[in-house]
Amino acid sequence: MIYLDANATTPVDPAALDAMLPFMRDYFANPSAGHAGGRTAARALHRAREQVASLLGAHPEEIVFTSGGTESINAVHASVRSLWPESRELVITGTEHAAVIESAVRWRKNGGTVVHAPVHSDGRVDLEALRSLVKPGITALVCIMWANNETGVLAPMREIVEIAHSAGALVHTDAVQAAGKVPVDVKSVPVDFLSLSGHKMHAPKGVGALYISKRVRFEPLLLGGGQENGRRSGTENVPGIVALGVAADLAQQHLNDGTKARIHAMRDRFEHVVHAAFPEMRIHGSLTHRLHNTSSFCVPGIDAAGMLILLDKVGIACSAGSACHTGALHPSQALEAMGVSARDAACTLRFSFHRFNTKPEAETAARAVIEAAMKMRAEMGEGELVSVS
Repeated sequence: MIYLDANATTPVDPAALDAMLPFMRDYFANPSAGHAGGRTAARALHRAREQVASLLGAHPEEIVFTSGGTESINAVHASVRSLWPESRELVITGTEHAAVIESAVRWRKNGGTVVHAPVHSDGRVDLEALRSLVKPGITALVCIMWANNETGVLAPMREIVEIAHSAGALVHTDAVQAAGKVPVDVKSVPVDFLSLSGHKMHAPKGVGALYISKRVRFEPLLLGGGQENGRRSGTENVPGIVALGVAADLAQQHLNDGTKARIHAMRDRFEHVVHAAFPEMRIHGSLTHRLHNTSSFCVPGIDAAGMLILLDKVGIACSAGSACHTGALHPSQALEAMGVSARDAACTLRFSFHRFNTKPEAETAARAVIEAAMKMRAEMGEGELVSVS
């Protein structure tokens, strides 16, 4: 299989796997325990907290370990709604992850109001519109993702933070797709909350982190034993957290060693080959403010659902959009918010590369896309199946 669905999940890095195994087999004690085994596990948590904090430019005490991005997002929304009840407004965009969209529905059910900031056709938020929507004393939270999971579009986070903070509003960013792929520094871009997920950066599923700035109050979503300094109860997933720490270390190294440029070149070559065969191909989102690993495009008239079946048969793993709606294709809210027609959205595929991919894989995948699309056109009577050399 050529795996090009890294925005859905990434393969676990062997170094992260090796680091976690001893904490499943040998050092299995509860980190809250007072004996030697517990202290060993607690030290491992402390080390991982330092590693994740370093990736974000944060202080270790600002990192709370969670089960992943969805929990972190839900925790932030619930906390802000509870602690600032007089400020009833939440501002999001139409391109947010489902965890934000659904949390916004609950925000409204709990007596708040939700305002959608528009995005341009390139997927980036309209900053002037955002400026007019964020209101002092009314807006409690601005929640905008750092990098879009479907298109890879990067948000102007520094400007978003400046607009929100100038009105006294808090900022949460879903950085699940950004952390480890692009530099994320909460000192230079002082968001108040930031969510990340381990399985998007070569750690296992079921572990993530929430950055909570020392500047803000926080009310925990999960109550119980008072773990994570009282901010997230429940015995910590020590093996997963150890792996997340190692993955954060590795991600930080790969930000500066040429890996990003290599993946960028693979993605661009992939797009070039497909575009040469189908000049009508349209890439979604900003070409200049986009993750280096993500390619979301449509070839008009070529149904994405059919393409997924054909590509899967030849061992190419990709997506028709966000993979968070299990087992089914749904209309993309992100593409709709960008003004993409329903017809083009239904023809959209997403390919997302990772650091273990190779250039030959990208070439092979591109030619498989071309062959599959030609086959579909031939079956629709719009052309003959040709062999691509």
